[in-house]
Amino acid sequence: MKDLGSLHHLLGISVSRQSSGLHLSQRQYYLEVLEHAGMADCKPCATPVDTNAKLSATDGAPARHLLCCLAGLPSHARSTGATYVRGTVDYGLHIRCSSTVDLSAYSDADWAGCPDTRKSTSDYAVFLGDNLVSWSSKRQLTVSCSSAKAEYGAVANAVAETCWLRQLLHELHTPPSRSTLVYCDNVSAVYLSSNPVQHQRTKHVEIDLHFVRDRVAAGSVRVLHVPTTS
Repeated sequence: MKDLGSLHHLLGISVSRQSSGLHLSQRQYYLEVLEHAGMADCKPCATPVDTNAKLSATDGAPARHLLCCLAGLPSHARSTGATYVRGTVDYGLHIRCSSTVDLSAYSDADWAGCPDTRKSTSDYAVFLGDNLVSWSSKRQLTVSCSSAKAEYGAVANAVAETCWLRQLLHELHTPPSRSTLVYCDNVSAVYLSSNPVQHQRTKHVEIDLHFVRDRVAAGSVRVLHVPTTS
């Protein structure tokens, strides 16, 4: 066995050791791609996407038509993508020093956010100590009849992910020292997670209800309210 010194690369990921922790990125890979494309010194640009826009399926038709036209101009498409990559080569994931291995999660949902199907999007982010270790943003498979149902679906997804991570930590012999805290900004969803009474109007989310309640009753998860502005 050889001592190769400090870690610099792992599975194609660059590892930079800093005083506050580790910085993981694919900087070297990005630079090699830009060099291969002959655009290592190109001017960087930000992504030209409006994150606040709400578009329907028909609103995207002109953009798709333009992209199809540009498909015949590979040099243009290559240069556009390369300038964006050039501006983000230093982006990465920072792993901070943390004194705890406890898990916490934040869940949210935009009720009926899709203008075409009125399906909601569930989001969650899971932290191990101070570090983000898992995240997801997915369109829900069914239409939610209320904001509570949409939010509770997001809570159920977050709880499922934290249960898997708790089991993984147990297998690594570093079990969490306390219940996983799952934060949600919907008071009704928080109430449903611990209320044992089954109402007629909540039977359509019965599976998610029992799944989360079982985890709460077992003490592995606590669902708490957090204000939307926090």
